[in-house]
Amino acid sequence: MLKKKTIFFIAFVSFAYGIVTATYNLFPYSALRYGYKAAQHLLTKEETRSSGFWHVARQMEDEAISDEQREGIEKLASLPYLRGSKAAKDVQDVTIYDKTFAQDGFNFYVSGHGPEAFLLDMQGNLLHKWRYAYEEIWPDELPFDEWEIHKTFWRRAHLFANGDVLAVFEGIGLVKIDKDSKLLWAKQIRSHHDVFVDGQEQIYTLTRRWRQEHDKLSFEGKYLEDFVTVLSMEGREIRKVSVLESFLNSDYASLLINTARKGDILHTNTVEVIDSQVAATSPMFKEGNVLISSPTLHVIAVIDMELEKVVWALSGMWKYQHQPTLLNNGNILLFDNLGDGGKSKVVEFNPLTQNVVWAYRSTLENEFLSKTSGSNQRLANGNTLITESNNGRAFEVTPDKEIVWEFMNPFRAGDKKELVATLFEVVRLNNSMFADETWLDIATGTN
Repeated sequence: MLKKKTIFFIAFVSFAYGIVTATYNLFPYSALRYGYKAAQHLLTKEETRSSGFWHVARQMEDEAISDEQREGIEKLASLPYLRGSKAAKDVQDVTIYDKTFAQDGFNFYVSGHGPEAFLLDMQGNLLHKWRYAYEEIWPDELPFDEWEIHKTFWRRAHLFANGDVLAVFEGIGLVKIDKDSKLLWAKQIRSHHDVFVDGQEQIYTLTRRWRQEHDKLSFEGKYLEDFVTVLSMEGREIRKVSVLESFLNSDYASLLINTARKGDILHTNTVEVIDSQVAATSPMFKEGNVLISSPTLHVIAVIDMELEKVVWALSGMWKYQHQPTLLNNGNILLFDNLGDGGKSKVVEFNPLTQNVVWAYRSTLENEFLSKTSGSNQRLANGNTLITESNNGRAFEVTPDKEIVWEFMNPFRAGDKKELVATLFEVVRLNNSMFADETWLDIATGTN
């Protein structure tokens, strides 16, 4: 009896400590997280073990996984980073398309399977593909520390009407290629997470560098400093503003009390330029300011690029958020990863009153969860396009929350396709974007 009590006590303490390590990033959480990544790749096919960014897919049919694989996945799921993951539907490409209520257009996306981007029609037919491998651009060793896996996929991409594409190699650099995937230029500026092109055709991206010390803050080791970096269309750097210093230079400096004391302290994951139409909706926003997101602080903020300071910030309704975006009515749309009782949600709220005017939440019928990444886009017809990244899924919902379009990432790995490549973002592009361009017709053989 005593032995059983002792075992129970040890198990309880171990479980409790596991929760604490995951919550506060204590030892051995980081080691377990890296261990998970290594183990995850061992489950994939030989050709995908050392490349791409994958997750255990959710809701997959039971017969698609062997007992041995299931045991391995269950062990992985016991780690803090994967806890709560389930198996995914063994379905691919466009699975739902209601022509009457879905917003017509093209779908542009990147995923964790490789360094390429795709343009699809609403039925899921491939119209065009872009690809450029890391080794073709930078064959030498990296001059800075970065995960090797980040060489193997594009984290974000932007498509221009003429077929040019900007692509982000996570934490490494930004590249521009033309419609035929020929390299135009490449900058090893440590771009990460996001890229945005404003109305003046200036490129905004997030960059970072390692630092050891700071004259105002105390750190326990090396930390990453994030920047909003502005480039010309030719890749020339115009300006660079530190996100960390923008907080310190402002009345919102106290938000930094919750930052880690080493490593990726802000993990800035969004940059969006405020245009004149949005600026006219509220005195809080000014044209040319940028909206950013720090999931480690659970904060979104606006930076005045001229003053190099945060002029507005907000937190409280979300946890580890992604992709805040300002709508034409002055509201903000945001992907909340874990702030809805451990599930994900997408919310539209008034940034002045903080009143939530619309939300899409997880239900028993339509489970919705992406612990990391995630994206949202308000469409012209009022629908919302949501990218549930970890599940390799994108879906469009009406204001009444009816799903009228759904896409499942076709890139799977593992003997039974039990892993799905992270679907970083699906963007719906208007048909009018290509009205005056002929490259798309030529590429698809319709001209």
